[in-house]
Amino acid sequence: MMRGGRQAPVVPRRVLVVDDSKAQRRVLSLSLMRQGYQVMEAATGEEALALCGHTAFDFILSDWVMPGLSGPDFCRAFRALPQESYGYFILLTSKSEKGEVAHGLDLGADDFLTKPVNADELHARLRAGERILGMQRELVEKNRLIGRTLAELQKVYDSLDRDLIEARRLQQTMVREKHRNFGRGAASILLKPSGHVGGDLAGFFEISARRVALYSVDVSGHGVASAMMTARLAGHLSGASPDQNMALSGGGDGRQGAWPPEMVAARFNRMMLEDMQVEQYFTMAYAEVDLESGRVQLVQAGHPHPLIIRAGGAIERLGQGGLPIGLLPDVVFDRVEARLAPGDRLFLLSDGVTECPAPDGTELGPEGLEVFLRRNADLEDRALLETLVWELHAHTGGGDFPDDVSGVLFRYAG
Repeated sequence: MMRGGRQAPVVPRRVLVVDDSKAQRRVLSLSLMRQGYQVMEAATGEEALALCGHTAFDFILSDWVMPGLSGPDFCRAFRALPQESYGYFILLTSKSEKGEVAHGLDLGADDFLTKPVNADELHARLRAGERILGMQRELVEKNRLIGRTLAELQKVYDSLDRDLIEARRLQQTMVREKHRNFGRGAASILLKPSGHVGGDLAGFFEISARRVALYSVDVSGHGVASAMMTARLAGHLSGASPDQNMALSGGGDGRQGAWPPEMVAARFNRMMLEDMQVEQYFTMAYAEVDLESGRVQLVQAGHPHPLIIRAGGAIERLGQGGLPIGLLPDVVFDRVEARLAPGDRLFLLSDGVTECPAPDGTELGPEGLEVFLRRNADLEDRALLETLVWELHAHTGGGDFPDDVSGVLFRYAG
């Protein structure tokens, strides 16, 4: 709608005109109403402030010099009011000193008009204010939308968090026992995921009355995808499900139904590349211990070196490294053999232990781990693993572990 050759606001804006001169108020009000604005008047700053307490104004045109509350003081009080929307404040003044203008801006004024007010200049200033108010209201609406979106996202995250907590409980049930005595030996498990769920797996199972299998697995990546792969691997290394266990499902070579360690790694490698066809891979240390002789046969597939902690305090690293499982086809995995004497311990561990970083980025490293093991050699197995966790916490400076920490510790009694 056009009035007087000018475009009226699409939505009528409320304007408050404040001036102790009734004549000046009427002149301004009539000019504004002709432009389509809704206008209210106040004769004093106090009266105007009272109106602003219950009415939202888009524009305020206030005289500078008034009895009682001056224009700048009214502006400051107006800005202090709780408001849902922004009010564009224009001071009307005969003052031209830069210091006075700066003072008014400091108190919250948006613009100035010099009296006597020129109608064309007034409407030009109002149009500029319209643009600012439009951008401000658009920003407020976008912020509201962002707030609603964030609230919805928070609900989703809370739901996911609850699911991950439940997934962690379920993942922990995959490790049915954290310690078992096999008579002539005992195994203890360390498992500390870096988040709700982890990609590490450690455990043991009985092959026969005289043979025990130990394993430490680290699936690439972190989070849900790694945890799902870990859950599947747990089923393939479960003593409770011999028909699914990749180490027990065959043999045919007189080894009492168990594959040798290097064949266990090869079978997993084939399963990952041919059957599962996933982009993930994992590292593993898998060992078989003869409880009568102390003989150890193991395979190291890209995993940290297994350690033998001798009863006398010496520490031996086993293996040559090897390739991870699930990266390349037709990989040949090597068998490593050793022998435990009574009192010796075999430790299979993930790289979350040796690569645990200090605040400056320095990793604990294999050497740091060996120093810890020698210093705490007198501790009982479970106490040793618990103390290791505290040592890693101290090494990080009290921070969270960036990677899962896991391992299995076997003591041979002889």
